[in-house]
Amino acid sequence: MSDESHIADTMLVVDDHPVVRRGLVSLLAGEPGVARVVEAGGVVEARRLATLDRPRCALVDLALPDGDGVGLVRELLTIVPGCAVVVMTMTNDPGTVRAAGTAGARGYLLKDTDPETLLAAIRTVRAGGRAFGPGVADDTPGAPARPGPLDSLSPRDRQLLALLVDGRSTREIARSMSLSEKTVRNQISIISGKLGVSDRVQAALVYHRAGLAG
Repeated sequence: MSDESHIADTMLVVDDHPVVRRGLVSLLAGEPGVARVVEAGGVVEARRLATLDRPRCALVDLALPDGDGVGLVRELLTIVPGCAVVVMTMTNDPGTVRAAGTAGARGYLLKDTDPETLLAAIRTVRAGGRAFGPGVADDTPGAPARPGPLDSLSPRDRQLLALLVDGRSTREIARSMSLSEKTVRNQISIISGKLGVSDRVQAALVYHRAGLAG
C-alpha cells in the first residue's frame, strides 16, 4: 500500500497572520470531502502538524517568520508524500513561482484571489491536477500545458453553453437539443460545477472570457 493511501482527508493552512488564517480555515472547513482543517503560523508548527495529521492538502504562504516557505513546500512533501500543496502568497515574481513549482507545489495563487477561485483550485489539486491562479504563469520545467477554462467540458456541454450564451431560454435549448427542460436545467448545473461557478450567468461569463462568444 502506498504512502498516499494513508493520508487523512485533512487540510493544513500555513499563514502567519491570524485573521487571514482563521478566515481560510472557516472557508475550507465547509468544503465537501474535507474532514478537518488544522492551522499553523510558521514552519516549525507546520512540520509538527504535518507529521501528526498527515494532511491530504496544504495551503501555504511563502512569507513566514521562522523559515523559507519554498523550503517548507519541499519538506511537507517529504513528510507526507502525495500531499497536494498550494502556495497562496503576495509574490508573483516568476522566479519565486518557478521555485515553488520545482519544490513540488501543485498550485500557486495570489492573496487577492476570490473565494470561488480558491475553492476551485483546492478541488483541482486534490483531484491530482495543477491550479495556477489568474496572472500566474506555471513555467515549471516539465509542467503540462495549462488547460483552458472550458477544457473540462464535453462537446455536448459546449453546445448547450453556446446556446445559453446566445440568450436561449431553457425551453428553446431543450427543443434545439431534443432534451427535456429538466435535463437542460440539470446539465446547466453540472456545467456550472465543472467551471467552478454558481449559476448560468457566471458560466456565460467564463465562455465570453475564453474568447468563444461573438
